[in-house]
Amino acid sequence: MKKSYKIEVDCANCANLMEEEAKRTNGVKNAVVNFMAQKMEVEFSDNADPENVMLQVLNNCKKVEEDCEIFI
Repeated sequence: MKKSYKIEVDCANCANLMEEEAKRTNGVKNAVVNFMAQKMEVEFSDNADPENVMLQVLNNCKKVEEDCEIFI
C-alpha cells in the first residue's frame, strides 16, 4: 500500500535526511520525499499498520530535523 503525506521541511538536505530515516523505519518498504512539492510518499510493508508506522517515521525524522512536520 502506498500513501502520500503533506510535509513541512525547510531545506532540501533536511528532506533527504527525512527520506533516509523514513526508509530505515520498520514497516516502510520505500519512501520518497519531494522537497519542492513538500510531500512524502510512503510504501508500506505487507501487514504494516500505516498509522503506527507513520508515528514512528515522524519520531525518527524529528531526530534529524526537529522542526519538520508530517501531516498524518
